[in-house]
Amino acid sequence: MFMVKVVIADRLGKGQNVARGVVAAGGEGIVVPGIGADMKLGDEMNKVNADIGISFCGSGGAGAITAQTKYGYKAKHGMRSIDEGVTAIREGYKVLGFGFNDVEELGKRIVEAYKQQYGE
Repeated sequence: MFMVKVVIADRLGKGQNVARGVVAAGGEGIVVPGIGADMKLGDEMNKVNADIGISFCGSGGAGAITAQTKYGYKAKHGMRSIDEGVTAIREGYKVLGFGFNDVEELGKRIVEAYKQQYGE
């Protein structure tokens, strides 16, 4: 069994609920602390060699686009639902940009989708 490493970065410094969902699904959830954390997503992903990055802000794009531009991570942004995130994982995206949605179910389902897609 491999450990899926997920970095979570929220514009308002949240993300703890998503991290709990990641852990519940057997992954490692790393929350970037502080206001404006979404803009540090790519840096943190690169530092810890993360499998997935999740960015939250009003538009669901700023942190994801920054991570893609700076590090070349394949990013999908502007998402509003958990199902969109699951589909993005299945399509090979590494960075997921959402509007604010700090819920455990999101972290759990994203890790489950990743494990299903890439083997446990």
